[in-house]
Amino acid sequence: MEFKSLKNIETSFRQIRLFALVFICLCAVVTGFALWKSYSFAEAQRQKIYVLDNGKSLMLALSQDVQQNRPVEAREHVRRFHELFFTLSPDKSAIEGNIKRSLMLADKSAFNYYKDLSEKGYYNRVISGNINQMVQIDSVRCDFDKYPYNVRTFARQIILRESSVTERSLVTRCRLLDAVRSDNNPQGFIIEGFEITENKDLQTIKR
Repeated sequence: MEFKSLKNIETSFRQIRLFALVFICLCAVVTGFALWKSYSFAEAQRQKIYVLDNGKSLMLALSQDVQQNRPVEAREHVRRFHELFFTLSPDKSAIEGNIKRSLMLADKSAFNYYKDLSEKGYYNRVISGNINQMVQIDSVRCDFDKYPYNVRTFARQIILRESSVTERSLVTRCRLLDAVRSDNNPQGFIIEGFEITENKDLQTIKR
């Protein structure tokens, strides 16, 4: 009887120890899950920004990593530069205004190209000939694998004269450098080494 009692006590102790281990493991799992959910909730809340609208109401906005949007901003920067630089009208102040804004997005290479055209009388001919010039961007290809980022732009120039409409192929290349954002440069890039690699007539339609 005494041996049987000792055996029952030992079995009970093993069962209690097993239950204790199981309970401890369950507590550890529940604690780990609670910590993970708390961290996930905190991260989700950090992505939310509340903006005060004119001191009246709160609006919810979501934040994101700046680098996620850089390719889109790079293409928009290059596109905007070409639109400002190559869109011309027979108005001196309009030409100078567009050129000035475009040069804020690029380095001296773009200014040198503008200076060369100006010395050749290109802008004077646009004004005296009552010529309108527009640019249509077909594609902007940016290589983000290496810094500075290499960019090639494929576009078409539409030159409107009183007697004809000329369509030209325009291909340029440049490099993009990161820069400080400002009102004049909202995307935070600078175009470096701007170069026109192709600019030829595709067709001319008489009017």
